[in-house]
Amino acid sequence: MADEQTTTPEAAAAAEQGSPITVNAQYTKDLSFEVPSAPQVFSEMQKNQPDININIEVNARPLGEKTFEVELSIKASCTVGEMTGFILELLYAGVFTLNVPDEHRQAILLIECPRLLFPYARNILSDATRDGGFPPVMLGQVDFVAMYQNQLKTAQANADANGGNATA
Repeated sequence: MADEQTTTPEAAAAAEQGSPITVNAQYTKDLSFEVPSAPQVFSEMQKNQPDININIEVNARPLGEKTFEVELSIKASCTVGEMTGFILELLYAGVFTLNVPDEHRQAILLIECPRLLFPYARNILSDATRDGGFPPVMLGQVDFVAMYQNQLKTAQANADANGGNATA
């Protein structure tokens, strides 16, 4: 009959492997929140708008053949006038098992895995700043694809500057 489906050995192996990305664990690896100018900074906030700067980085390292730790590093600082309002450093990580072809692994690790971690890290950042006496910092969406592409361009530029050829 035309409705019968056959399973190829490749499809059977893919089904046995499970989903392409499995989140094994996620956790706060490091969290630091400082208000070096307290309590004066709170009265300064009545006169001046806070200026908040945020830097986000993604790193990944292998733990096993298909298991990796992905770290989402968020550094936020706030200045109010000439005073430092707060300094926040968050390292939020996850352990992932990837069942993807090798040529896609780096993109998955640096785009999809941080995309899964980000909502939780954003919540921690918001809670920490609010609990520290400041308006909660509410991060918008982060374009991890653009971050990945910039990282590739930087690696290519470094390879070219060192006389190497990173293109195949």
